[in-house]
Amino acid sequence: MSDLLTHDEYIAIAQQMQFPQTAFIDGKYTPGSGTKFDSVNPANDTVLCSITGCNEADVDLAVSKARQAFDQGVWASQHPTERKNVLIRLSKLINRNRRELAVMESLDSGKPIRDCELIDIPETIHTIQWHAEAVDKIYEQTAPTQEEAIAMIVREPIGVVAAVLPWNFPLLMLAWKIAPALAAGNSVIVKPAEQTSLTALRIAELASDAGIPRGVLQVLPGDGQSVGEPLGRHSNVDMVSFTGSTDTGKRFLHYAADSNLKKVVLECGGKNPAIVLEDAEHLDLIAEHIVNGAFWNMGENCSACSRLIVHEAVKSELLDRIIARTRDWKLGEPLDPANHLGALIDKEHQAKVAGYINAARSSTNSSASTNNAKNKVVTLLGGEANGAFIAPTIFDNVAPDNALAVDEIFGPVLSVITVSSEEQAIAIANNSDYGLSASVFSANGKRALRTARAIKAGTVTVNCYGEGDISTPFGGYKQSGFGGRDNSLHAHDQYTELKTIWVDLSDPADGDTVS
Repeated sequence: MSDLLTHDEYIAIAQQMQFPQTAFIDGKYTPGSGTKFDSVNPANDTVLCSITGCNEADVDLAVSKARQAFDQGVWASQHPTERKNVLIRLSKLINRNRRELAVMESLDSGKPIRDCELIDIPETIHTIQWHAEAVDKIYEQTAPTQEEAIAMIVREPIGVVAAVLPWNFPLLMLAWKIAPALAAGNSVIVKPAEQTSLTALRIAELASDAGIPRGVLQVLPGDGQSVGEPLGRHSNVDMVSFTGSTDTGKRFLHYAADSNLKKVVLECGGKNPAIVLEDAEHLDLIAEHIVNGAFWNMGENCSACSRLIVHEAVKSELLDRIIARTRDWKLGEPLDPANHLGALIDKEHQAKVAGYINAARSSTNSSASTNNAKNKVVTLLGGEANGAFIAPTIFDNVAPDNALAVDEIFGPVLSVITVSSEEQAIAIANNSDYGLSASVFSANGKRALRTARAIKAGTVTVNCYGEGDISTPFGGYKQSGFGGRDNSLHAHDQYTELKTIWVDLSDPADGDTVS
């Protein structure tokens, strides 16, 4: 808590806040040609500002400026060390403006200020620095050939990249995409979620101050139909990197097929299991990991462990600890650093999550009254009267095929599924359209690793909840992902094209002929 200000101090910063209200095109703020829309604080439903949205004409303009910058080589042809230095300057500018960005992010998204200050901003800075430092340390390759030839495998920037962002981690997902894409030498056009456009626009301004050339990083606010789809269909966009829902991600595959077969990388939804076997130790610590995994960022997290698959021998004891730990997570006004939980992104999403909870509670009450059976138990913790708030909710004895265990609710809802064996736990964990992340808890190392290998997911943590770190690739199996991975050196690969350069070293005097 020593790095955090007081509630009153954050309110004072918010009262002095100046919000960007237009697109950022060709190195400057530029009013879009689309419809204005409001940026709303979901914690109290107040309008922060009105933003002039963009449309297809603005997409055409931004793409032409991005292509011009790329073809002229003002960024792509710079020495990797020069690009590194500019990105390092950007990370320093973000750090210098970290309070402003943290408060702006909290106001715009409903995220708790403590998460913005202690997680999102530091990780954003680290992500940009890490990819910047990597860019002049990635070496090309040569292939094994006969002595009469040499084959070089080189990476080249792919060109114009569209980065389409989600609303749950606006700053961090921005960094996950622009850092490796810019480090590789691409021109990048960012389409932020219309609910959370403010920090992306501010970062574009800071990037210009850091030395990113005009046209190399642009931000187009607006909705999916006005900006996202035109970017996806544009024949002069070479790649789309998307994070968001699986249904929307699939549309970008159609857009690519209908246009220029641009490269598409998708990081989509998840219904992530946390398996706790009967030999798991330190149940208090496990409860802490489960609560963090399920309720961090109000459960608006594609890697949230929303399914607790727990062995019957330890379920009751573990569930008591989870409930006790959840009560420590205070829900309330996001700018109060004492609160671990803020608001959901908007009233529409609040209604969706509440719909799942109310339907399940009604089913529980009906079952109990007709069967006198405790097949489900709902534990509702906390509450907030105003804004798009929903308290953490735990459902026990959820059937594996119930909507609570199948659908990505994207809210603070934990479904508890009881099992009697390791094999049953693995089968239930894998019985999903998704495969983004998972967790396994067991005191037996071999058993834990065996279970981790059996789970079909892009990231599996053992005896903890997490997503790895910047050095490990993040993405999913099945309908959780497509085409590549965020983070790690693998992220650089998806923003480049591989080229083979074959050099014939044979001497014509030796009588060799071209085959």
